[in-house]
Amino acid sequence: MSTPTIYEWMGGGEAMNRLTAAFYGHALQDEILAPVFAGMDPGHPQHVAAWLSEVFGGPADYTAHHGGHRHMATKHLGRGITEQQRRRWVDLLLDTADEVGLPTDPEFRAVFVYYIEWGTRMALIYSGDNPPPVDAAKVPVWSWGQTPPWTGS
Repeated sequence: MSTPTIYEWMGGGEAMNRLTAAFYGHALQDEILAPVFAGMDPGHPQHVAAWLSEVFGGPADYTAHHGGHRHMATKHLGRGITEQQRRRWVDLLLDTADEVGLPTDPEFRAVFVYYIEWGTRMALIYSGDNPPPVDAAKVPVWSWGQTPPWTGS
C-alpha cells in the first residue's frame, strides 16, 4: 500500500469543490472579505478548487487549464490584500473545512494549515507594493511532512 496524497486523504475533487463552494458563499457575506471578492467571477470557487487540488497532489488541472503558478500570482498583483483580510481568509477557510467535514486528524490538519498559511502569505506579498517577479514557477506541491523549498523557479 502506498501513502495517499493529501488530495486523496481529504476526499479528492468532490471534497475540494465542497470546501471552496461553501467557503466563497461565506466570504461574500463576510464584512472583511466581501470587498475583496466583490464582482468575483462565478467560476472562482472552482478555479481555487483546481489550484488547491494540484497543490495537495491531485490532478494538474490548474496548470493545464488556467495557466499554473504564473496565472495565480498575477491574479493577486495590485490587490492590496491586508493582513486582516489574509488572516480572516485563513480562519474562515479552516472553519469551513470543519463545516464540510474535511478530515480532522492532526497529520492532515497540520499539512493543510501549513500550506494555507504559506499560500496566503505569498498572496499578501504578490498583492503588495513591491511584489517579486511573476515567473513560470511550477505550482508548489505539498506532501506529508515535507516543505517544498521556494526558489521562485
